[in-house]
Amino acid sequence: MTALPDDPTLDEVRAALAPELPANAAFDGWNATALDATATQMGVDPDVARVAFPGGAVDMIDAWFHSVDLAVAAKLPPETLASMKIRERITALVEARLDTVAPNREALRRALAILTMPQNVAKGARLGWRAADHMWRLAGDTATDYNHYTKRAILGSVYGATVTVMLDDDSEGLADTRAFLARRIDGIMRFEKTKAQLLGRGQHRPSLSRFIGRLRYPAV
Repeated sequence: MTALPDDPTLDEVRAALAPELPANAAFDGWNATALDATATQMGVDPDVARVAFPGGAVDMIDAWFHSVDLAVAAKLPPETLASMKIRERITALVEARLDTVAPNREALRRALAILTMPQNVAKGARLGWRAADHMWRLAGDTATDYNHYTKRAILGSVYGATVTVMLDDDSEGLADTRAFLARRIDGIMRFEKTKAQLLGRGQHRPSLSRFIGRLRYPAV
């Protein structure tokens, strides 16, 4: 539980309440009741807490997911990830995220139900993208071309599917979820290998646009 300063800012209030909200949201839902209960437990004026989350449930879920990002980064600092191969990094990052949210599965189930409502679908997609982007950045990815987008789209879909499995996983230590994730990571690695091979072949093919450009502006 994060200790708050004597006169906290709204950002500090959000950061402090975010990781504690799921415990109450699991029972009360992502609503003012859960927010008020969490604020009271943290010694925060409920009225201030409501101002800190003007968007209600979606803002609370957003803040919780952001706190999960921070928790994953703390569990797997750069020096730890540096010693791993890329496959191991991605697996470790996804598993760390799952381990962080697993104790609050009911709150997560309720959060996902809210984010799939028509008015929240776009926000839910952005939060999913943010999670995938955060994991790839922690893994050391610096791609800025189309790989930046394909990697995040693929990881986002894998993470989303794995979360769905986790929500109903009663196996010890989430063994079934981890096995599911391992199979999906295998798929990512095969895709990346095939893509690299295809791109490698393409590098040796003549470029029609480049040829036409040289007809007008010969290379020196």
